[in-house]
Amino acid sequence: MTFVNPLRTRNISSLVFLVLVSLLVSSCATDKKKVTEEQQRLDIELLQSLPPQKLSYEDEVRPVLQRRCVVCHGCYDAPCQLKLSSPAGITRGASKEKVYNLGRFTAASPTRLYIDAKTPDEWRNKNFHSVLNEGDATASHNLDQSVMYKMLRLKKMNPQAQGGELLADEFDLSLSRKQTCPTLKEFDKYARKKPNQGMPFAMPNLSDDEYRIISQWLAQGAPMPADKLPSAAASKQIKRWETFLNGTSNKQKLVSRYIYEHLFVGHLHFKGTDTREFYRLVRSSTPPGEPVDEIATVRPYDDPGAIFYYRLHRFPGDIVAKTHIVYELSDQRMARYRELFLKPKYEVTTLPSYEPLVASNPFKAFKDIPPRSRYEFLLDDARYFIEGFMKGPVCRGMIALNVIEDRFWVTFLNPDKDSMLEQPEFLEEMSDYLQIPSAQEGNIRLLTGWKQYRERVRKYNEGRFKYYMEMNQRDIKDAMDFLWDGNGNNPNAALTIFRHYDSASVDFGLVGNYPDTAWVIDYPLFERIHYLLVAGYNVYGNVKHQLNTRLYMDFLRMEGEDMFLSFLPSTDRKTIRDSWYEGMREGYEMELGDIDNWMSKDVVTGYKTSDPQRELYQNIISKLSPVLERDDVINRCGQPPCKASGSSASKHRADVAMQKIAEIKGLVLIAFPDVAFVRVRNDNKPENDFAYTIIRDKAYKNVTSMFKDEADDFNRDYSNDSLTVLDWLESSYPNFFFTVDINDVEKFTEHYASLTNREEYEEFVAIYGTRRTNDDFWQTADWFQDATLRERPVKAGLYDLNRYENR
Repeated sequence: MTFVNPLRTRNISSLVFLVLVSLLVSSCATDKKKVTEEQQRLDIELLQSLPPQKLSYEDEVRPVLQRRCVVCHGCYDAPCQLKLSSPAGITRGASKEKVYNLGRFTAASPTRLYIDAKTPDEWRNKNFHSVLNEGDATASHNLDQSVMYKMLRLKKMNPQAQGGELLADEFDLSLSRKQTCPTLKEFDKYARKKPNQGMPFAMPNLSDDEYRIISQWLAQGAPMPADKLPSAAASKQIKRWETFLNGTSNKQKLVSRYIYEHLFVGHLHFKGTDTREFYRLVRSSTPPGEPVDEIATVRPYDDPGAIFYYRLHRFPGDIVAKTHIVYELSDQRMARYRELFLKPKYEVTTLPSYEPLVASNPFKAFKDIPPRSRYEFLLDDARYFIEGFMKGPVCRGMIALNVIEDRFWVTFLNPDKDSMLEQPEFLEEMSDYLQIPSAQEGNIRLLTGWKQYRERVRKYNEGRFKYYMEMNQRDIKDAMDFLWDGNGNNPNAALTIFRHYDSASVDFGLVGNYPDTAWVIDYPLFERIHYLLVAGYNVYGNVKHQLNTRLYMDFLRMEGEDMFLSFLPSTDRKTIRDSWYEGMREGYEMELGDIDNWMSKDVVTGYKTSDPQRELYQNIISKLSPVLERDDVINRCGQPPCKASGSSASKHRADVAMQKIAEIKGLVLIAFPDVAFVRVRNDNKPENDFAYTIIRDKAYKNVTSMFKDEADDFNRDYSNDSLTVLDWLESSYPNFFFTVDINDVEKFTEHYASLTNREEYEEFVAIYGTRRTNDDFWQTADWFQDATLRERPVKAGLYDLNRYENR
């Protein structure tokens, strides 16, 4: 037996340990030296390549920023609040504070670009740190002191893998991921800890030319032009509109206030001006003719102070699809305003106050303006106002959107058939019951608020349905007159809403197969949706404000759905409604009392089939056909061949192939993205290729559960998931790209339709998909951006790639 001295063993182990530590330290020092040398090499090469003249921000720098940076740094949920869509956003810098925080017990101070601070110093006081050099302006210092450059250089030194999926343990792509947001002092530690997380994050590297342009621009001190002034064509219209909006009579002041509270969130475009020139309607402390000085209030109905002016201010940044809500101003528009608001005879003896309980309630604040005028104003551009709660600055809309279905149709009550509009005293009498939660900010207790608003809804519905109970019966064809037909030429009469998890979009027409649910909207419902989710919603509000908003939106959704149900036979209403929510409404019915008495009242008769809901949809389509912009030949092809009017042979070929995808249903769709963009190559000219959107319509057992994620089995009905295929680009957040040649389009769609599990889907992606790691990712993304600009030159905006999947 050999005796081993334990003390000697311990000494040997200690020695080995010290040697290993020494080697590790030496290795780290060597690696660090290599990194430093590589950094120095890149910096020296860049400094040696600096052109003698300044790079043009507009012609050289901005195009790269738009397509490679703004696509992830453009909305309120831009990582680290770093918005690279304008010089003001770049100089503002980044913040460690998140805009979206559902656990916030006190409201946060708003940090809206252009509004809540105007200078870099003001933003530093709000805890934003610079991403540019703000010290000595030498070329080497501009690089060494720039977080933005260091992020680009980090990516250059650690190129992204090409091909396959990104490793999940290296890249957290979830929306709720922890953000680091390093300052200049913290950057070296960040780079050592996360060497693979340079910019663009989890996207392919910039090309050599793109990297050179942005880096050289930063080395030159990141020179940026002043904001553009209004064009000559717009200046003339601005003068006319500001004169109109700042009229001195009480009537004009009330009308202008109403217009402002509905247009404040929009991108206003003057007819006849450049397709990419937009304006915001703001309240300014300075009068027309002087530079605009916007008054910062959280909501448009907050008190702006004693003296203010309505001004039109040119929007200075790049346009992001998620926040791009377009409203056109023109001579015809002004004439329409005069017809709606100034021509009717009514008096405004006193102006409403800005006290919250009055200002937040449009039925009190604007009681003097005829309800019909207000309703027609909303109807004229219904898509714009619906888009307000689908798009706008709320870049993560779960509070509003997890209360709605994934796809549904919207129509509107005919103002000629709504006797309530001719009795404004009714709305004035009901105004207390139509109060929305934002009137009391986040001060109202959650359960107390629920009880208060439940009682108010009950009172309003009791009064509202008195009108319904007095209605005479109509045959179904005649009953279609109760729906607004857009006066025979306005496509806003029929809309389709698409929900894509925490975002949504809206388009003209009745798109897709017959939906599970639909809404019919009247004036009080329309107005409350706007004041709840647009004018009254505070992204920076506390958790009580957000949850009370969510609870109240349940009531509004039910109201729109119930109005749709009222067109159906009374014997079928409850069955249809319960199928939407599997009895979840029963709890509401117990709480809301006897307001469901209307369920037993038949107003529409003459149904001839055993599927009255489908029959109603068919009658609605027939009624509104003159204003439907397109026939849905892909999703509702009744009798083949279904061919869209004016389509070429190759376009018809692609449409027919896409019909196979629209037929896929069921559990297999769990592997599919919410929104996929498809490019069908048609010939050698990229502008002649076809663009499609494949949208996954997720089915729910109910959408009334506030505390369950949509992926939970609790409220998902996977067996009834389906797809809707559009021959245009829809959504602000594409989740995946596919590309196929026209000669392979049948093979593509047959393969797509034959998939049965995730493994097969991944094989399909390898053939036709564009992964984050693909060499041609940016070129593919650029094609889709170009395609939407060609199709919608005024309404197009940059697609946000924050939700692009790691397949």
